[in-house]
Amino acid sequence: MDLVAEVYRVSNALPSEERFGLQSQCRRAAISIPANIAEGKGRCHINEYLNHLSIANGSLKELETHLFVMVRLGYVEELAVQSAIGQSEEIGKMLGGLRKSLQRSARC
Repeated sequence: MDLVAEVYRVSNALPSEERFGLQSQCRRAAISIPANIAEGKGRCHINEYLNHLSIANGSLKELETHLFVMVRLGYVEELAVQSAIGQSEEIGKMLGGLRKSLQRSARC
């Protein structure tokens, strides 16, 4: 959820012509991450949870790409996205650990 708030903050710096483009894509990808984690947790089977964690991880990678695009196009300075990138990397590690843990427990 902190990453979502950070992405909203950073994406406010985008020019108005990107409101329905890059800004919207960044925000949708960011929101998709916790939403898919929550939806997967609410499912009845571990395999469904694992699938939703995989989708969340895909959205995380999509978001990282959008953030790098924002920098590459000169819309924001790299320093402005460093916090979001750092949070993203940490979330990626947590998702990986959770997936491994769930996969081990599914085998038992």
